[in-house]
Amino acid sequence: MSVTNQPDYVRYACTCGSLKPITKMYFCRHCLKVRCGYCVCHEVESNYCTNCMENIPSSEARLKKNRCASCFDCPSCFQNLSLRTSIGIRTAEDGTKTPGKVYYLSCLFCRWTSRDVGIPDQTVATGSWPEKENVHNARINSLLEYYKVVAMKEKAEKDKKNYHLPRRSYTHFVEKFGINGISARKRAGLSSLPTGRNADQGKLPELVPSEATEEVEPLPDTFFTDVPDLTKITTLEQRFVQPDEQPVFTKDLHPPHRRLFIKRSQRCRACEHNVCKPEVNPTSIKFKIQHAAYYHMPSVRILTFEPLRAGRACSIVLKLINPTQHLTSVQFCPLPTPEEEERDLEIETKLTIKKEVIEKPSGRESLSLPSLAQPVVLSEPPRKVNISLTATVSLPPGGIVLPPRDDAAEYDDSGDTHNFQDDPKVVVWRKGNKAAVKFTITPSSDAEIGTPVNCGFVLCYGYVNTMASLDQREPVRVDLQVKIYLNPGKIVGDEC
Repeated sequence: MSVTNQPDYVRYACTCGSLKPITKMYFCRHCLKVRCGYCVCHEVESNYCTNCMENIPSSEARLKKNRCASCFDCPSCFQNLSLRTSIGIRTAEDGTKTPGKVYYLSCLFCRWTSRDVGIPDQTVATGSWPEKENVHNARINSLLEYYKVVAMKEKAEKDKKNYHLPRRSYTHFVEKFGINGISARKRAGLSSLPTGRNADQGKLPELVPSEATEEVEPLPDTFFTDVPDLTKITTLEQRFVQPDEQPVFTKDLHPPHRRLFIKRSQRCRACEHNVCKPEVNPTSIKFKIQHAAYYHMPSVRILTFEPLRAGRACSIVLKLINPTQHLTSVQFCPLPTPEEEERDLEIETKLTIKKEVIEKPSGRESLSLPSLAQPVVLSEPPRKVNISLTATVSLPPGGIVLPPRDDAAEYDDSGDTHNFQDDPKVVVWRKGNKAAVKFTITPSSDAEIGTPVNCGFVLCYGYVNTMASLDQREPVRVDLQVKIYLNPGKIVGDEC
């Protein structure tokens, strides 16, 4: 896992054209394609508090504005506040005073306490801390109510416009729906039933617009007479944490409720299958589904390379790792030309459009509204990789075979019994499921000193798909390929 924080020397190409390291890519076992963060849908699985580890339903989290009801953050240093106890005097209803435990909030980092701002100690640990009301609540609620009605009215007008049909003759519906009875009621002077077209869509609530004022609150006299103490003035970060109040002085700081964190799942945009799904339990770090790319496809890393000079060939050694439990054969191919890439993109786009037309419902099902529980999936169209290549790669002839992953053989040198007839000029090192392959790259002759070196190749590998389907229940071996781009360093000058 040490490679997750390293610079992106080796990047994999996604179908959408973005370049990401393998640690930030997913592999869809249904589409057999590499997916980046832009090609997956993000769904919220659960809301939880990182302090009390309480799992909160989405409806309750929305009601509480995505904050925990029992945990607080320090308004000074933004760390978690701890609950402390002390001996205090409790006053009963009859006026008698008895000693007992009282609770207050304290920060273990900056030593801020709730007593510093005058918050009284509580006799109950949770649920009784006073809330500071926002003076603008009435105004905010009126604005929310107004724009909710506006949104509903605009949606109704839009639906009426979309489903408006040209006027036709409806004489055949007269007897079926009893329109003769409605006409008789009109002739008798009785009120007819209101239709959806003539029904009142709801009046907009009265909203008082905001008015600008030229009056500015005058500064206090102490502002000109007293020496300013910056330790009593809040910082911008402290004010931004409480945007409803934005206190100026530290004595007005009030502890805010702790924000909730979420556990999210990722779903492939093309086939709508999950590529990552965590456990709902907040204390669990396991995943129900984890189809990260480094679990299903060979990983490429740069071991070493010679100094990069313009117009000169230099050697570079790449380390290939097989993470699967199956024998994998790997071959290296050059990147496609622009004409070939345009042709492949056109074919891929046609296949995507054809698949969408086949899966699109027809008839009355197409007029139904989408479900609110399931998000609308918008697949990303295939795009070209936008990168300028400044070097060419001389690929080794033939391919290599990577043994399956064996955790026990990782620390046992005697257990490596694989006998591969490798060319020592190509495969310079091999151990377990790892192999070091030697390449030759030649930077452009017109590249200046300090220019980044970008090159790439196509990695063709065999993948054993163990995902069972209706038509195929046995593991199937398929040949896949992925574009890999290298950025080993920058052009250096000649030796003196």
